[in-house]
Amino acid sequence: MRTAVLGGLFVALGLVAVVTGVLTGDELLALVERVAPVLGFVVGLTIVAELAAEAGLFAWLASASARLAGGRVFVLWLLVVALAVLCTVFLSLDTTAVLLTPVVVIVARHAGLPPMPFALTTVWLANCASMLLPVSNLTNLLALHELGSPAPVQFAALVAPAAVVGVVVPVVAIGLRYRRQLVGRFEAPSSEPVADRVLFGVAAVATGLLVPALVSGVEVWIPAAVAAVVLVVATAVRRRGVLRLGLVPWGTLLFAGGLFLVVEAAHSLGLADLLGAVVGTGDQLPDLLRLAGGSAVAANVANNLPAYLALEPVAGSPVRLVAVLVGVNIGCLVTPWASLATLLWHSRLSSMGVEVAWGRFVLAGLGVAAVAVPLAVVATVLVV
Repeated sequence: MRTAVLGGLFVALGLVAVVTGVLTGDELLALVERVAPVLGFVVGLTIVAELAAEAGLFAWLASASARLAGGRVFVLWLLVVALAVLCTVFLSLDTTAVLLTPVVVIVARHAGLPPMPFALTTVWLANCASMLLPVSNLTNLLALHELGSPAPVQFAALVAPAAVVGVVVPVVAIGLRYRRQLVGRFEAPSSEPVADRVLFGVAAVATGLLVPALVSGVEVWIPAAVAAVVLVVATAVRRRGVLRLGLVPWGTLLFAGGLFLVVEAAHSLGLADLLGAVVGTGDQLPDLLRLAGGSAVAANVANNLPAYLALEPVAGSPVRLVAVLVGVNIGCLVTPWASLATLLWHSRLSSMGVEVAWGRFVLAGLGVAAVAVPLAVVATVLVV
């Protein structure tokens, strides 16, 4: 609800900018042409994720992971790490935050384990593991346009060093912080039957085929839309009551659309010049560290999406654009509002009665970001 209210406010401000001439008709049209496919992808993927969850796919994966761990806590945690990374890379960070969070909490509780190590693993990897592919993060999809729309493999080659750091650092941090809770054994849960095998099979096939389709080079909104239609039709036949207007992320769309309008209007008023003086220019390591650090601060003060949009015009080169992505993706671990994924994660935890000590969360996130952001920049400079 708060996201929708903020989005409505941003849209209103954007419309005022259009009416007053701050944002011209041509600029508005160009903005719509750029962001419409991105928002279409968000809608399609959200519907796929929600209906796949209703079909029991994600719960089955979590249960299978618990059984595969063989009663060993550390192995179970490593499987959660793998599941969070794969889900984030191929299905986006918001999907991980929304769907994997309750699953790992349930698995931890069934195994008699504290949920926080698993929940924190989920949210940190949802953010930090979202560097590798365009579909992993909305900021990446926006950057794809600025980079000249390279193939997903080419994009991955550019950001791979930073992406590796973004996975390794939080995993090491959690492993050290919760080293006592992540040892020992638990009683593995028994396999639970799937309620509707046909719907489960359709969801598994659609999601499985969607993964390679998203990295095939086709505009990502197309396979996401196809998979969404397939699952909507299958669900309408098997479980019509599941379909509802709430499957469409209206609040997210309003929030993202409003941010696009506001930031575009701010650029028309000279925002890029102001930010350029703060984050500097140049492609040398000190310049890139300054840019990534400034991007991380902007993401934690506001949110990673407007931070990226504001800083994109001052990037100027592929390696500087990677530095911006490092800051807004890997660096957004400190404040709860730094990314929509973190807000969604907290909402799911609250609904399940899991309390978050925000003071510790902020300090831990600050420590990880302070290590991961500069290391990711250094890795990029050394390899790319």
